[in-house]
Amino acid sequence: MTEPQRRPRHLMDPDNLRRPVNDQSLTNVQRWVVSSLAVVTILHLSAGLVLAAIAMPDDQTVPEVGLCVIAGAFGVGAIMSWLAIHRRPLLTPWLLPGLLPTALGLWLVLR
Repeated sequence: MTEPQRRPRHLMDPDNLRRPVNDQSLTNVQRWVVSSLAVVTILHLSAGLVLAAIAMPDDQTVPEVGLCVIAGAFGVGAIMSWLAIHRRPLLTPWLLPGLLPTALGLWLVLR
């Protein structure tokens, strides 16, 4: 009786197929990576709006306040994007930290 020929490990063996990969852990990792990138990117935009409000001339208070409010809206949007990617309810108390760019911006602009 002849022994079956051994194939190199990097080649597929049709007689000995591997079991399917568990995609749940890969999906969780992808979800965390995408949500982290989305939140960090949107919060950078929000911080940029606050910096733009600070850099405006002192005689323009209304546009400064407007930029700070828009920065807060983007902050809330960042948290909502995280919640949506992780399939959580969108209206939660976790949206309140999204208003921090508005509070910080108004404090820096109006002092």
